Amino acid sequence: MYVCSCFGITDKQVKDHAAAGACTPRQIASATKAGTDCGSCVRTIQGLLGRGACPRRELLEKGEAAAVLAADPAPRLVEAA
Repeated sequence: MYVCSCFGITDKQVKDHAAAGACTPRQIASATKAGTDCGSCVRTIQGLLGRGACPRRELLEKGEAAAVLAADPAPRLVEAA
């Protein structure tokens, strides 16, 4: 199912980026542009991301995020050709 019709982003793509470490709609937008045009998909993206465990959020709570974010500010998936 398409989540973002502006950029043709599917729920599977959002879930794949979430599995790769994206925890927020902003991180999904950074990786896919979803949510950066009309914005109508942001709530759907939030719903797909849920409130589950987020490795980056857990690191933030421990104060270790600076090193992680400096190394990889926005996870990106490389799509197979």
